[in-house]
Amino acid sequence: MKSWQLGAACAALILVAGCGSDPDGNGGSAGDGLEIVVIPKGTTHEFWKSIHAGAKKAERELNATGQPVKIIWKGPLKEDDRDEQIKVVENFIAREVDGMVLAPLDDKALVRPVETAGKANIPVVIIDSGLQSDKYASFVATDNYLGGRMGGEHLGELLGGKGNVLMLRYAVGSASTTKREEGFLDAIKEKYPGIKVLSSDQYSGATRDLAYTASQNLLSRYGNEVNGVFCPNESVTVSMTKAIRDLGKAGGNVKIVGFDTSVQSLRDLEAGDVQGLVVQNPIRMGYLGVKTLASHISEAKVEKRIDTGVAMVTKENMGEPEIQELLNPPLEEYLGEGN
Repeated sequence: MKSWQLGAACAALILVAGCGSDPDGNGGSAGDGLEIVVIPKGTTHEFWKSIHAGAKKAERELNATGQPVKIIWKGPLKEDDRDEQIKVVENFIAREVDGMVLAPLDDKALVRPVETAGKANIPVVIIDSGLQSDKYASFVATDNYLGGRMGGEHLGELLGGKGNVLMLRYAVGSASTTKREEGFLDAIKEKYPGIKVLSSDQYSGATRDLAYTASQNLLSRYGNEVNGVFCPNESVTVSMTKAIRDLGKAGGNVKIVGFDTSVQSLRDLEAGDVQGLVVQNPIRMGYLGVKTLASHISEAKVEKRIDTGVAMVTKENMGEPEIQELLNPPLEEYLGEGN
């Protein structure tokens, strides 16, 4: 079974006149072109490399069509460093960049910096994860609630509507994963009354090491009762799978449905240790984040909400061409030397 849902895409683009930009995107003056900073939640996970590639793709296209743009890529190393992300935003407000594309690490903590940017006439496009404010130009992201529901429905089908499941949450304040978690729980409650959620209130933390420890703790308490697990992001998926494998229950003895991809999670899917991955389109997200911001700066009308799509990937459909485009994005094309 193939699940593929894509939302509305680009608003019309209006070109901005200008002259050349620094092609390396590492700082310095943008001349008469636009200087746009792209600020991810973190810079470690493979998901953010795809976001970066999408932003660079947009930069290349805009420059090729006569709209000079320089992308600056800057974010915290780890996805739990709220203070560092706030500092990055504030530094670029002081630098007076032309605009920001931001994936808020915390839906509350980043409200004030984003609103401060707006007051300084620096427009912001939010990507990936929501913000408890509407003071931004557009929100470009996956429908994370839908993705969570897809995960719940797939796990429910795998279990035949019966059994016990765990959900290990990601981090407090992460709007994207919170929506996924809500979607999963609602799908199980509404469609699979024969499935019991043993635990849904534990958090993994921002790294694989923390997620592995949290997974071990949950499994030491519920391991013999667990038939399935939902994991709301890449680090939790990989870490929970490892913990289940270490207990000797991999290979489908405990059904695992995760979110996002990495080299390891795809290996686990192909090996049969993971039974489904809800997959976003991060290249498209980074690309549309920059394109939408450039359009907004050009005074074109942009949509307040742009859905970048979500798919359910299984061992059975992972070889299909449209799925392969998601699983093997051309990162080197945009992030390789000289780009």
